[in-house]
Amino acid sequence: MKVVGVAGALAGWKTNVIVHHTLKALEKNDSNLKTELIDLRDVEVEFARGEPLAFYNDDTFDVVNKLLAADILVFGTPIYQASISGALKNLLDHLPVDAFKRKITGIVATGSIDRHALVPDYHLKPVLVYLKGTVPSTTVFVENSAFSDVNEILDERVVERMDQLAQEMLQLQQAGL
Repeated sequence: MKVVGVAGALAGWKTNVIVHHTLKALEKNDSNLKTELIDLRDVEVEFARGEPLAFYNDDTFDVVNKLLAADILVFGTPIYQASISGALKNLLDHLPVDAFKRKITGIVATGSIDRHALVPDYHLKPVLVYLKGTVPSTTVFVENSAFSDVNEILDERVVERMDQLAQEMLQLQQAGL
């Protein structure tokens, strides 16, 4: 089974850390998984123009096809101005309407204040559902204060929630949802 995580930030490291941890939690629960982390800082996804995918650069073509080939997806985003990152939204704009049919699509997010905790549910979840993804009931929001200065998650409750998300994603996949 193929799992792809997308770190949807163009700056900073916190989003990368939580997507990476969630992928590791999935691997811990199922050693047969093949995981891959796509960090949007490392690829050049072109601005969506509504053209066929073949008209875009190789990075855009490759990233979109990796998402389409995955069985499970983990989307990570920082919360900016009470919304998901533009880089992640741009990537999602390249996908066809039924791109995530029969795929489990988990959400993890970071933000500076707790008032942003529901943003992933109100901004990212509807897009994933529109693309026909199955979204687990568990969404993980991590405040910036939960991180150390050396890229570690300090709050064990955050780690537990990421582990719960991983378990729920695998249960949904095994149930064929």
